[in-house]
Amino acid sequence: MSYGDSNNPYGAPQQPPQQPGFGYPQGQAPGYGYPQAPPVQQPYGAPVPQTMPGTVKAARVMLFVLGGLQALGGVLMMVASKWFADKIEEAVSADSSISAADADKAASVGAGVMIVLGVLVLAFAFWAIFTAVKVPTGRGGVRVSAIVYSSFVILFSLLSLVGANVLALLSLAMGILIIVFCANKAGGAWFNRPSY
Repeated sequence: MSYGDSNNPYGAPQQPPQQPGFGYPQGQAPGYGYPQAPPVQQPYGAPVPQTMPGTVKAARVMLFVLGGLQALGGVLMMVASKWFADKIEEAVSADSSISAADADKAASVGAGVMIVLGVLVLAFAFWAIFTAVKVPTGRGGVRVSAIVYSSFVILFSLLSLVGANVLALLSLAMGILIIVFCANKAGGAWFNRPSY
């Protein structure tokens, strides 16, 4: 018996001939389970981001900063309403033609206006903070929320600049950057990623 003889019990085991179309696909190693699926791709062939892009992280931080500053401003407006009412009462009382009851009424209206404005500023701050919290898990709606919020920030910053408030330049710059960072290609890929 020869070594290559199929009847030789001491020879190397013979491999059965492979027929085309049977067995594992070309280049596929045998293993357990099904073959691995190709990676999920976004429309237009862009890869799906696994981590939040740096520009989106920066926009999120700016949303937190703007929201925090606005929350502080809203609380200060509400706390300062008493001081504001006292100043109005002093100014109105200085005029001898106005009665004390009218001075009290003007002071109460002034304090009420400050409290209402403080509540509105707090609601605006909540919008920014809530949007920033939703950025890691959010989709297109969070992106739209951030862009609309930033548009309002830009509008109010421009109005403040008309009133010679130089600090409004900071909020104006952050509002513009949030829009740019959420609307660019990396932001679009992050907010339009498929949900699993």
